[in-house]
Amino acid sequence: MKDVAKAAGVSVMTVSRAFKDHASVKPGTREQIRQVAADMGYVFDSTAANLRTQRSNFVAVIIPSINNANFADTISGLSGPIEASGRQILLGNSNYDIDREERLVEQLLQRRPEALVLTGGRHTDRVRHRLADVGMPIIEMWDLPERPIGHVVGFDNAAAMDILVRHLTDRGRQRIGFIGGDAPQDARGAHRRQGFVAAMQKRSLSGHRLIDTGTPPISMREGAVAMGQLLDDLPDTDAVICVSDLTAFGALTECIRRGVAVPDEMAIAGFGAYEIASVSVPTLTTVNPHPQDIGRRAGELIVSLLDGSYTDNGGENTRTILEITTEISPGGSTP
Repeated sequence: MKDVAKAAGVSVMTVSRAFKDHASVKPGTREQIRQVAADMGYVFDSTAANLRTQRSNFVAVIIPSINNANFADTISGLSGPIEASGRQILLGNSNYDIDREERLVEQLLQRRPEALVLTGGRHTDRVRHRLADVGMPIIEMWDLPERPIGHVVGFDNAAAMDILVRHLTDRGRQRIGFIGGDAPQDARGAHRRQGFVAAMQKRSLSGHRLIDTGTPPISMREGAVAMGQLLDDLPDTDAVICVSDLTAFGALTECIRRGVAVPDEMAIAGFGAYEIASVSVPTLTTVNPHPQDIGRRAGELIVSLLDGSYTDNGGENTRTILEITTEISPGGSTP
């Protein structure tokens, strides 16, 4: 700091204040000091300041996959309000493994985040115990947990399947199958599968046409293989709902390979409103969970909690449940 002060022609205290965005430093002077520091290769070390203020200026976020477009959109939505508040996101990838999530939680808490965001409501008992009274906002997103740890921004994955089943049965399809949702690592996929079975039973239809796909994330190739199995084992099936749009696209390509007309002979629906759903031929019927909106609303909630603008008539210990409305996006893959 002495070197920077000497080069910029200011005092050491002015350099310190410039890096703290202190109001006493004029914008022009602050910009000059920071430019001099950058030219000298100087990087401000915020560790000591963070210890003094008890603020780390970052929010820890754990997602199950870094190559999933839905979660990328969620992080994009989340980063807007977080960055606007002067904070940054520190990202962890659990790879659909709750034991790995547990390790990430421990590692991230050691860095003293101001808030922690988890994806889904399924966690180890250790994580639940660790976060029960951690003294920071905890947000669970992409689900509506029965036992929330903290605040929630999400939707009912099972109820979303009822929308798709109704869409198909209204169009005369009754022998409907479901691909995916069998792996214990993917609680949201499992809820969709359970929702499918419940929706079929509610309409006095059989929900036994279930095709397993294995460990998530499920690829397009695995979706094609599963569709082949469905066609081989249950050739009278007239519609299929897939756990994701990627799975549905794989199923669509398998039908094309086999000469099965979509949607005349086989209707196909996915989940997620991925870009591939809108560009495939035919386009895919899907459910839009509004991932960017999930992230944005979670970010806004975190900022309001941290900056003191959060209000709730139920008291300071009340959990906020923000339910996102999902909606069907019809495509050419269903009649």
